[in-house]
Amino acid sequence: MIDIDSYAYSNNLKTVHPAEKSLFALISMVACLTATTVITPLIVLALMAGGIVLKAGIPARIFVRLMIVPLSFLLIGVLTIAFSVSTNPSGFWLAQTMYGVTIGIHYPDLITAVHLFLRSLGAVSCLYFLALTTPMTELITVLNKLRVPVIITELMVLIYRFIFVFMETATTIRRAQLSRSGYISMKRSFHSLSLLFSALLGKVFVKSQELYDSMAARCYSGEIKVLTKKHPVSPGNYLIIIGLEIPLILLNLLWR
Repeated sequence: MIDIDSYAYSNNLKTVHPAEKSLFALISMVACLTATTVITPLIVLALMAGGIVLKAGIPARIFVRLMIVPLSFLLIGVLTIAFSVSTNPSGFWLAQTMYGVTIGIHYPDLITAVHLFLRSLGAVSCLYFLALTTPMTELITVLNKLRVPVIITELMVLIYRFIFVFMETATTIRRAQLSRSGYISMKRSFHSLSLLFSALLGKVFVKSQELYDSMAARCYSGEIKVLTKKHPVSPGNYLIIIGLEIPLILLNLLWR
């Protein structure tokens, strides 16, 4: 997450208007989630990878490492869809029967799982494109212009801030445990991990109170004001967005 925040402020697309990047990511995500073919999610994934690595100048290893994070959750989700358990062995494409219970894959379920996996992966890449190229303050500005309720943007800012507080606190505690050989064995690792979680709750609560006190000392009145740079609107970028998104929309409509 710290890498995401640092790259958001230092990438090659930092001077592009945040509304343009948000529009590109949003339309691509909608096209990906509504796709009825695996081609659209693959194209979206390629577009986002190219935008992040080639246009924004972010190292490919960072993008790959970030994409690995949700991969385990996606795999668990699609495996539950692809595999079925039944006492009737008929109708399975691939199956294994043990003690009268058949565990296998129905071909339609496999296709559904593959589509769901690729759509989810494409949508996640859209979110990473927006997060890696656009700072949170600029996203808040775009949401305010769209008349999003203040309570929602306030919660976004506070949650985003507490992610870093949470990570910093957890890293500090774990570093202290490592210096005291807290993870030299499996049993000791589980014990140290339980201590980390129990200590983390109290420390994060204290940190949150200190953060609120610091905001109150700076005349916090229930609304967080953010300062952002003014970026020029580029008609050329909108033409590029239209040129990229219309084929995706047409592909979804024609395939349907």
